[in-house]
Amino acid sequence: MTATSPGEAARHAPAVARNRDPILAVLRERLPQPGMILEIASGTGEHAAWFSRALPSVTWQPTDPHPEARSSIAAWRASAGLVNLLPPLPLDATAPDAWPAIQADAIVAINMIHIAPWAATEGLFAGAARVLPPGGLVYLYGPFREDGAHTAPSNAAFDATLQATDPAWGVRDLAEVAALAADLGVPMMEKIAMPANNLSVVFRRA
Repeated sequence: MTATSPGEAARHAPAVARNRDPILAVLRERLPQPGMILEIASGTGEHAAWFSRALPSVTWQPTDPHPEARSSIAAWRASAGLVNLLPPLPLDATAPDAWPAIQADAIVAINMIHIAPWAATEGLFAGAARVLPPGGLVYLYGPFREDGAHTAPSNAAFDATLQATDPAWGVRDLAEVAALAADLGVPMMEKIAMPANNLSVVFRRA
């Protein structure tokens, strides 16, 4: 299949063009290849299309709980014309017991845990403990607090905006995320500084 222009259902996130290549550089060195990659909260679907094209040996399974997001993902998938990019599935990170029946080699969640209630982070790692093999990878990207403090004024301002939108949202403290993940059998293994005061954080199922 060949790429075409995405249709009207395709949405655009301006941040994708800025962060997709730095994220890809991290993923290229760490994702199992070949492997099944489960993306949680795929949003517009732009990352899924970009990474699937750049990593042809992986199979990319996008998901999102919102129908309009899945429509956008489907539009980007149709435009990309890639056999290793699967149709989007409905998946709510806060309900890991209701996840689709899938076995994955790695889970990717980009800019997700701060734009969701804490239950989504809990569900993400609970689900990871169930669908990943031993050594399976969880990759998170986004802003984090460290030692209880924001790492930049821009992150503090972003956090305030998030909490004004929904008090259940907010930039998470990395130590709290790591403690939760470890309790669920998916300990943190690596932290990588990224542009714009973001982090890539890698966890692996014990």
